[in-house]
Amino acid sequence: MAHILYIEDEKEIGQWVTEDLTGRGHQVTWLISGSELETYINDIDLAILDIMLPGLDGFSIGKRIKKANQETPIVMLSARSAVEDKIEGLSFADDYVTKPFHPDELAARVDVLLRRFQKKEDTLEIGHLHIDMKSLVIINKNTDAEILLTGKQFQLFQYFLRHLNQILTKEQLYEGVWGEQYMEGDKTLMVHIRYLREKMEENPAKPTIIETIRGIGYRVKK
Repeated sequence: MAHILYIEDEKEIGQWVTEDLTGRGHQVTWLISGSELETYINDIDLAILDIMLPGLDGFSIGKRIKKANQETPIVMLSARSAVEDKIEGLSFADDYVTKPFHPDELAARVDVLLRRFQKKEDTLEIGHLHIDMKSLVIINKNTDAEILLTGKQFQLFQYFLRHLNQILTKEQLYEGVWGEQYMEGDKTLMVHIRYLREKMEENPAKPTIIETIRGIGYRVKK
């Protein structure tokens, strides 16, 4: 469920959009102007803004939201379909929907943006590891010791974290971290996986952090 800030002064449209998005599981805060923007600006996952509003227009409100948090996705709504309006809106917003529109279309665009701008957790717990996702400091909770990685080990583990819960082939890992095509029989990846396990696993012989998926590759699972 996402917290959506929806600013629309046309009450009929505002009501059915709010009801539709709420029915899809979202929490919607519907305002008819931007006068209360500061109350919600730091507590939303996405904003839907009409352009023609009393007081501040949607363009001005959208720019304020992006200035406060660049990672908040914005959908502009407008009956104005001129190319100039779309260009101005898309200079800062992430999507532009022209009225009239079908609720399924708006909901689909919202879902796409929420996936693209999915908020990352500040910290991550994987087994006995505590990971600060901003600094990527890794702490062994059993010993309170920091786990120090070399540059390539760090890149490899970071690649796993960017693809958390996904099964990754040797080819994907090698090409994603080393930037070169994987050659069958190359032991480079296997050696780095072994070194990572020696530093991270409670028992490197029976790994629980970096899993081997027989016949396919590896996975780090939350």
